[in-house]
Amino acid sequence: MARVTPQTHGDILAAAARRFAVTGYKGTSLQDIAREVGCSKAAVLYHFANKEALLAELMAKPLDVLRQLDEQLATLDGADAQRAGAEGFVDLAVRFRREIALLRGEFPELLAQPAFAHVQRISERLIDALTGHTDRLEARIAALVLLAGISEACAEFVDVPDDELRPALLAIARRTLAPLDPPPPLDPPVND
Repeated sequence: MARVTPQTHGDILAAAARRFAVTGYKGTSLQDIAREVGCSKAAVLYHFANKEALLAELMAKPLDVLRQLDEQLATLDGADAQRAGAEGFVDLAVRFRREIALLRGEFPELLAQPAFAHVQRISERLIDALTGHTDRLEARIAALVLLAGISEACAEFVDVPDDELRPALLAIARRTLAPLDPPPPLDPPVND
């Protein structure tokens, strides 16, 4: 076994990210991570209390950016909230798409963990912002589909340059989100 060095903490994180991407969070054991790093499981546990702590550190920066977006959206209403929510989530998803890809398909189970409990509440507020704070069912469905689609696209297109992916996602967001002020209904035809 390799000797534990000051770099081991970062090496363990990098190995965990690679393993989660290949076999998923649930499919990865601490022993798998230790084997990839070339250290013992005890060395992994020296740096991280458990696998959940590893995941929490891997996701700390994206979750902090999500929290900041949530704080920004709390001050906005209507079209401003909708626009800022779409742009902010696209920016977050593009910036942290590798982290999103790590958790592909495992979000529901991960949200049940205490370290991620707040993410569900933030997601609900983000959906509310994307609807412009309306209760219309179709607006809520569009917001939910948009969030899931952006996440999936970012996980799928990890190697597409940011300056290509971001504008494409923003264009899709604009087409998906209904304008908050729908056009007035057409006047009935006038019978002569």
